[in-house]
Amino acid sequence: MIRDVKRIRGLIITMILGLFLLCIGPMSSVHAGNAAAAEDWTIKFNGKIVKITDPLYVSEGRLFVPAARIADMFGAKSSWDNVNEEVTIHTELKDKVVLGNGVPVVYFNEARYKLDAVPFLKDNRLYAPLRQLSEMLHANVVLNAESNVIELIKVQPAVITEEYGLDEISKEFGSTKSELLKWNGLDSKAKIKPGTKLKVIIPSNDQIAKPFTDADYMLLAKITMVEAGNESYEGQLGLANVILNRVKDERFPDTIRDVIYSGKQFPPAHNGLLDKSKPNASSLRAAKDALNGKNNVENAVYFFNPDISKGSFWSSLDVIVTIDNHSFAK
Repeated sequence: MIRDVKRIRGLIITMILGLFLLCIGPMSSVHAGNAAAAEDWTIKFNGKIVKITDPLYVSEGRLFVPAARIADMFGAKSSWDNVNEEVTIHTELKDKVVLGNGVPVVYFNEARYKLDAVPFLKDNRLYAPLRQLSEMLHANVVLNAESNVIELIKVQPAVITEEYGLDEISKEFGSTKSELLKWNGLDSKAKIKPGTKLKVIIPSNDQIAKPFTDADYMLLAKITMVEAGNESYEGQLGLANVILNRVKDERFPDTIRDVIYSGKQFPPAHNGLLDKSKPNASSLRAAKDALNGKNNVENAVYFFNPDISKGSFWSSLDVIVTIDNHSFAK
């Protein structure tokens, strides 16, 4: 009976991981609290079993692994930024990868890409979706459902020769020539000489994240600081997202600057305090994370202190969440 239960449990996890490996679904907002431990799975790296003391987790059809531990396996160097809760990975092929806790965007070299699953922090480890992490580390992922083995296969760059060019490489690795050129930072008109090394693992999800300017970033950080500088990071993140939620809402202006400077919701924009604001590390992080899609007050377009803001308008709002001294509402 126990053996049958284990077999059924293994089959369920296999099905979940199969979905994870074979398809890319909509982006999932994952938190440590709703991630289940993935038991009875073995990881092989280039054919050899590796021991990982940290557990693996499954959430919403995605397998999550400790990012720094997997990076080390690939010979990459990783460092942890405790203030911003980010891990920075420098790969053997000289790529720079930055992943943040709860942030659905990854920085890869000079670009920003959307993730299909969101990294989370658990037991002082940042967990990232295995498939996308492995692809950024230039590896293939193969699942053996019968033996509960996940194989990570490191893929070396392809070397251009007179007989082995873009056509042959794209055919061998199942990618287009334009994808290969883009991923290697090459122009379509560039002449690729023999001996050139090309990275051949193309991420399955390489959707560019919506850009933002330094001016918008600093303005958002400054208003966050002056309005919620004494609040926690979560409260500051909520404040920054109220502004971004308004940008998306047709009832409000469609730029960060216009949202901040229009109406009466943000008095510091009109009394000089905003100009004097000097963002601290927490408000800078909150503004950056919000611009990168981390939203803890979905659909909230108002914030207020319920002990100060009284009246029929404020009481008529639908409060989504209260963080520190502010209620966030729609």
